[in-house]
Amino acid sequence: MATNETLDLRAYMSNSIRNIMAKAYKSVLSNPREAKFAYRMQTLFQKSEKRRKKMLEQEELEVPPFLISSISTTCNLHCKGCYARSNGIAEDEEANQKATLTPEQWQTIFNEAADLGINFSLIAGGEPFMRKDILEKIAEVKDMIFPIFTNGTLIGPSYMKFLKEHLNMVPIISIEGTAMGTDERRGQGVFKRAMHSMEMLKEEDLFFGTSITVTTENYRLVTSLQFIDTLRGYGCKIVFYVEYVPTEKGTEHLAFDDEHVAEMESILEERRNAYADIIFLSFPGDEKALGGCLASGRGFFHIGPDGSAEPCPFSPFSDSNVATMGIRKALQSPLFRKIRAAKALGWEHTGGCTLFEHREEIENMIV
Repeated sequence: MATNETLDLRAYMSNSIRNIMAKAYKSVLSNPREAKFAYRMQTLFQKSEKRRKKMLEQEELEVPPFLISSISTTCNLHCKGCYARSNGIAEDEEANQKATLTPEQWQTIFNEAADLGINFSLIAGGEPFMRKDILEKIAEVKDMIFPIFTNGTLIGPSYMKFLKEHLNMVPIISIEGTAMGTDERRGQGVFKRAMHSMEMLKEEDLFFGTSITVTTENYRLVTSLQFIDTLRGYGCKIVFYVEYVPTEKGTEHLAFDDEHVAEMESILEERRNAYADIIFLSFPGDEKALGGCLASGRGFFHIGPDGSAEPCPFSPFSDSNVATMGIRKALQSPLFRKIRAAKALGWEHTGGCTLFEHREEIENMIV
């Protein structure tokens, strides 16, 4: 039978999703088409929550409420400290690229996810907008919402038409805060192109957001009222803060410690109360309050470009593949079970990502 800790976590995450969708609905009331879509998804999520709870109680199958899926092995940028390149997900040389599932395989995976009561999958890469063939196929899975984490440089007229036709595809444009910070990390002129994409999305009255990597050096700037007001002016409805993971040696000082996490959560609570029309999310956020990291199927897991089921994007180890065995069986993989049984998700770490800091221990769990 499920533990009280698991049930409390499920309740917390389900409540969080309900609150997110309620706020999303309120933020698009002025757009009848977006509001109709948001209302439909609200109703669907309530049914999915019951479905996940039933499987947990009757089958002891823990189905997470969301996934992270890397669909592309290529990217048009070379951002400093990119986890996808450091973990071998994104490569320039074709010979070094990981195998990538077909659009039809991705569609099958997400159809199963929806049947299990999973209604979100964050889409990552590489650069997802380099794989329009995959995006077009998964957009047909109407019972899921796909926040697409993108550098925002490839959104043109063709993609604008696509996004208007598929409201379940939600661009999340990555910036580093200022133009100087973005261009320094991502390349000259990237900030201007990203903000132009936001302007086009706002002009079409489409729901979109931004993703910002937060470090010990920039978190106060990118959570300031002035900065949030600027994003609101561009039409952003979601602000997604991702804590920096030190994938490059010598950058450990940029990762959050417990005090930074606590301060960040306090600031975000203030912003949530102040801005009724913007959704603020943080990842991984306050893990201690949730009893540890949410990876390995506890709250989510990562699907690599080849279908490998991995604990999270920063822990690219796998003993199972969703393309061959499906999501249900992958959730019960020996690796995921060992990580949870070993209480690895509550390991002490200095900041950013528990499993990244303990990657050697995770790798040793694979038989």
